[in-house]
Amino acid sequence: MNLRDVTFDATQLLHAYVHALDDGKYEQWPDFFTDRALYKVIARDNYERELPLATMFCDGKGMMKDRITAIRDALIYAPNYLRHLVSALRIIDRDGDCFRAEANYVVFSTQYNEETKVFNSGKYLDEIVYVDGRTRFKSKLVIYDSLVIPSLLVIPL
Repeated sequence: MNLRDVTFDATQLLHAYVHALDDGKYEQWPDFFTDRALYKVIARDNYERELPLATMFCDGKGMMKDRITAIRDALIYAPNYLRHLVSALRIIDRDGDCFRAEANYVVFSTQYNEETKVFNSGKYLDEIVYVDGRTRFKSKLVIYDSLVIPSLLVIPL
């Protein structure tokens, strides 16, 4: 597999991922991952200091599905619209059939009666594999830049 094809496939996966989240299709979120995938949202400071504490942690699709159930049935938060902007995706490494990619992201939040605000920004570090000819995240590390996170961080980034 050549780098151009992998980059294209990884970009398509990432764009489909953020569009599903922006459209509120959270039930689709686990489908972007392998069954035993790791999903972690972590502060840049913790990541750089190699501290393990993560704001959100899901080890496998089961935990992701539990997160979606909590979002839909248990959590109470103000309705809002999120919009991801993703840029500068690049493949940075390969280990066998696993490709490591990174991309920058910014997520904007708009509540019905308020102005649009920057909700979160940072970098994705992804491990991407092909499963039955389709790309999936083996792991997704969301490294956010600020030490302060919005209280609304109940949904995946």
